[in-house]
Amino acid sequence: MSARIIPVVAILFAFAAPAVAETPAANVEPPLGMEPGAMQPVMDQAIFAHAIFNQLEGRWNGSNTQFRWDGQGWVGTDYDKLWIKSEGTLQSSGTLDDGQQQFLYSRAITTYFDLQGGLRSDIDSRPTRSWAAFGIQGLAPYFFDLEVTGFVSGEGHLAAKLEASYDLLLTQQLILQPQIELNVYSKADPTSLIGNGFSDIDTGLRLRYEIDRKFAPYVGVVYQGKFGQTANFARQAGESTSDVRFAFGIRVWF
Repeated sequence: MSARIIPVVAILFAFAAPAVAETPAANVEPPLGMEPGAMQPVMDQAIFAHAIFNQLEGRWNGSNTQFRWDGQGWVGTDYDKLWIKSEGTLQSSGTLDDGQQQFLYSRAITTYFDLQGGLRSDIDSRPTRSWAAFGIQGLAPYFFDLEVTGFVSGEGHLAAKLEASYDLLLTQQLILQPQIELNVYSKADPTSLIGNGFSDIDTGLRLRYEIDRKFAPYVGVVYQGKFGQTANFARQAGESTSDVRFAFGIRVWF
């Protein structure tokens, strides 16, 4: 009798196993707030924050020293963020030049680029000016960090800024970074020593050593140049129109 029962049980088990595998678990409940059978939400709405100072540096040309900062930070989701950008140069005389603060909203338009809009305020030792800002920021082909921004002032002046940099990895910790910033203005502003057209350039080559991914001291050389009408205003004010300086500082992010 047992010899007959064993084959029958084996046949029943063979048919029952696939049916059990295809039967959904009756006691599994969906997450709170979800309808039965609904898909799990994609976790792309979490809030993140990031801040970085690409430049916290002293600049020296043999006769006087400058302190330069250039940093930015954001808070938001993968698609929508609020940005703060700040830069400026403190002269050894105590005057503050090129003080720009930007407050922007950005929206991701591609995998690598954000569309940005908001306000810029020039706060330094010269008359304060406010601008509406609109531009793009992201990672261009061949891994260039790129920012292109246009500005409109309350007086109807137009301006544009291009910033680009590239990280060339010599080793996993030793990184060479070329960087450039260009400014263009549509109208002259003598009180701010700004002329129309191609106004100025700030470019440099920095070699940093990443002790930690978030902390890297560096050395480098930078060039600051003023052109056209901006150079004429600088000469009248007794300022240099072309300057090469040794730079030393730290790059930090968190």
